[in-house]
Amino acid sequence: MAAISAAMVKSLREKSGAGIMDCKEALSASDGDVEKAIDFLRKKGLATATKRAGRATREGTVQSYIHMGGKIGVMVEVNCETDFVAKTDAFVEFARNIAMHIAATNPVGIHPEDVSEAVLNREKEIYRAQVIESGKPEKMIDKIVEGKLNKFFKENCLMSQAYVRDPEKTISDYLNEVVAKTGEKISIKRFARFQLGAE
Repeated sequence: MAAISAAMVKSLREKSGAGIMDCKEALSASDGDVEKAIDFLRKKGLATATKRAGRATREGTVQSYIHMGGKIGVMVEVNCETDFVAKTDAFVEFARNIAMHIAATNPVGIHPEDVSEAVLNREKEIYRAQVIESGKPEKMIDKIVEGKLNKFFKENCLMSQAYVRDPEKTISDYLNEVVAKTGEKISIKRFARFQLGAE
């Protein structure tokens, strides 16, 4: 079994944002392999993200992505706690990847509460008509519409979308991984997506 040095623990702490004892445990469990230790800590890294939820994010970056041919462009603002983290490669890469993801998926909002009343009402109306058309009993209509609406949020709200570069995880999972790496609260504040010829 590999000896776990203080330098290894420090390095893992910086990468994962986890505590000293958690880092020691992870390194011991993964025989000193830092990458395996990070995987071991991912669940604990998510706990770190939860603990940091109350912190203020006043620093960050604005990144853009222009799709090939210049027909789609995205600008996104991603915030963090410190200027130091805002300048790290991991943070900047995350913001750029989010801009590229938005170009590809065209989300209607970041969270379900960002979806406008007009869009919500239109979707509900369509789902209700579909359910009535399918001949389902009256008492089941509202429940089915609610299920369809939840599916709409999952597919169309940024945080719950499957990440285009790794569909096994959501944008929320990806954000939590970066939180674990940087040790800071990170939030996607806003975005604008432009498509040539679109209203």
